[in-house]
Amino acid sequence: MTLSRAELADRIAPDALPWLDAALAEAAAPAGHTAPDTAAPWELRFAAAGRHCGQDHADAVRTLLLQEAEAGLATLTRLYHQGTAAERRAVLLALPPLGTGLGALPLVEDALRTNDTRLVAAAVGPYAAAHLGAHGWRHAVLKCLFTEVPLDAVADLAVRARGDAELARMLRDFAAERTAAGRPVPADLHRALELTGEES
Repeated sequence: MTLSRAELADRIAPDALPWLDAALAEAAAPAGHTAPDTAAPWELRFAAAGRHCGQDHADAVRTLLLQEAEAGLATLTRLYHQGTAAERRAVLLALPPLGTGLGALPLVEDALRTNDTRLVAAAVGPYAAAHLGAHGWRHAVLKCLFTEVPLDAVADLAVRARGDAELARMLRDFAAERTAAGRPVPADLHRALELTGEES
């Protein structure tokens, strides 16, 4: 969820407001819209958001900075690959309103290759629901089950799972592998299977 500056002001500590306003001003200034391969001054603020505004609000602050700067694909890619896990998560969460089209799919695919549950959960949000192809999306659902990321994190799960016989097959195969290995089958798997309409 994207928060406005006013909404953030109600949540962060009062002594963090001057820092937030300065950061947003830097991002919105013409100097904040630099050449694609050049880091802008506000990007230092992006990295420091958790320290100044609190870790609980860092994602929201970073998302707002990206929107104020009208960050393009090159900037998002640089921030993602150079950032910490928390900064990468913020980039993924900020993708839906930034209008990158299919261009940011490599970032989502990279996150889904990790076993960092924070990144996996962020990667299966609304951007993935809108842009991941069927094959990649099915594997993203399986990745969530494998890493124990709740399927509630998967945006539009019910819509995309409906009538997906191939997803149902993959879910059954995964359940069979878990059972054969003496491991429990995640409850979320049964829910996903029911959503496909292909439950056994």
